[in-house]
Amino acid sequence: MAADPWFAHYDQGVPHTIDYPPVPIFHFLEESAIKYPDQPCTIFKGAKISFHEMDTLTDKLAAALVEMGMKKGDRVGMFIPNTPQFVMVYFGILKAGGVVVAINSMYTAPEIVYQANDAGIEIMFVMSNFYKTVKTAQPKTKIKKLIVTNIKETLPPATKILFSLLKERMGGFRVKLTPGDMWLTDLIAKFNSDERPKLNIGPDDIALFQYSGGTTGVSKAAVVTHSNLVANSLQIDRWMPSLIPGKEIVLMAIPLFHVYGMVAGMLLAISMGASLVMVPNPRDMPDLLGNIKKYHPTVFPGIPLLYNAINNHPGVIAGKYNLGTIKACISGSAPLLRETKERFEAHSGGKLVEGYGLSEAPTATHCNPLMGVNKTGSIGLPFPDVEAKIINMDDNETEMKIGEIGELVIHGPQVMKGYHNMLDETAYHLRKLKDGKVWLFTGDIASMDEEGYFFIVDRKKDLIKPGGEQVWPHDVEVVIATHPKVLEVGVAGVPDPLRGEMVKAWVVLKPGETMTEKDLKEWCRKSLARFKVPRQVEFRTELPKTTVGKVLRRELVRQHMEAQDK
Repeated sequence: MAADPWFAHYDQGVPHTIDYPPVPIFHFLEESAIKYPDQPCTIFKGAKISFHEMDTLTDKLAAALVEMGMKKGDRVGMFIPNTPQFVMVYFGILKAGGVVVAINSMYTAPEIVYQANDAGIEIMFVMSNFYKTVKTAQPKTKIKKLIVTNIKETLPPATKILFSLLKERMGGFRVKLTPGDMWLTDLIAKFNSDERPKLNIGPDDIALFQYSGGTTGVSKAAVVTHSNLVANSLQIDRWMPSLIPGKEIVLMAIPLFHVYGMVAGMLLAISMGASLVMVPNPRDMPDLLGNIKKYHPTVFPGIPLLYNAINNHPGVIAGKYNLGTIKACISGSAPLLRETKERFEAHSGGKLVEGYGLSEAPTATHCNPLMGVNKTGSIGLPFPDVEAKIINMDDNETEMKIGEIGELVIHGPQVMKGYHNMLDETAYHLRKLKDGKVWLFTGDIASMDEEGYFFIVDRKKDLIKPGGEQVWPHDVEVVIATHPKVLEVGVAGVPDPLRGEMVKAWVVLKPGETMTEKDLKEWCRKSLARFKVPRQVEFRTELPKTTVGKVLRRELVRQHMEAQDK
């Protein structure tokens, strides 16, 4: 890798290679509990849980799970937003030898059913306000037991009392559980930390099923090992050498059920003994900005939509909120506009840089240097120990020359083992080239300049990313197609100045039928998460198709762009 051009543009102090310890990812929590026992691991609504306390709680939970009959390798579901319980449950599962399956907490019951069945989940942890949703899904899954938690359990005493009074007026705080289900606090209370079983959990054991889209449009689980998570956590840490272990505060506003938030936020913080300030809803700007004002975060991973919202907030513009403690922000999930970057850096004085990653290499593989040159439109340079190149899309073998366009392929210690129960998809994305190495074919079309900066040109797959979320057109098309008035439908992403992309549906109604855009959106909301519901609907008499009758999504997008230009 000595000949790779990107090394010359690394920031001072960023290594070319890293020595990765052969340990499970929860080793970082145990290590931070020894080094920084009294340092807050999580901060939530004023309540703090120290690293020592979090390590102890996760030991107790691991003991409880094994006592319940959970075996090494069992997949365990999580339906929890950004709260201390996410950290607690995540590491409790891993210490018990389980595999984490973190499901998007905005999903509807039908969406939960697919992932629960595909992963084979029998135990699911759920926040109480989502309990009814998961119970609706449960009869169509193999889920045997739900372990429920609520927001009150990690609130400070004064806030807890106020919260209880408010809830009582609203009809009671705790939901009534079905026999067989139980509360997380009751479960943990039965065990001591020294009862945690001594399991042989190594770096090559599976830690995570991270669901992702693919060329077929079917959601699939990237199988991620402990060593994959250890490697990427350390790569992100080493990319920011100015950060001080045990002294940083990470603002955790992007969802932890996304691998980006999970690794670039939570695992980064745990690995370096940084405190996690939990923000359950990043759209709640008063809460987000209030946390910045009170806790003075130094690291803030996010997405362009979030930085843009802060830039345009009246209180930020008026100087009401001081963003000056923020030193480093890595932006992912969608392209970062130069204007967004420059305005946020002007407000904070810190550095906001664009990175790139995917669930199959959880989570990041490239990033612009914090102190060095940031090139507009570039995803930056490969991380330490990451090899990246551009491959000819015709023969899937020949490396393209500088500046030429092809498919981005990656080789590195964070690349997944493969996809769960999808041999063909695994073979398609993980291929051995002439050099004898296995490379991850990302499906993204890109180029590399002479200095080793990479640029994404397009996506081979049709994945839509509104505001950093992931939407597969097929999921939306299936829901719309079930409407009794719909004859044909096509769904694709089109440019949106605020979110980067938005979901648009083109619909052909059955002869004689009528429907409004509002009617169709209401239909979609019954079965789809909010971010999947089309923001635009265009009714047409026909859709462009291939000779075998497949809807041409790219042609629909082209026609949309032409109409916008007129």
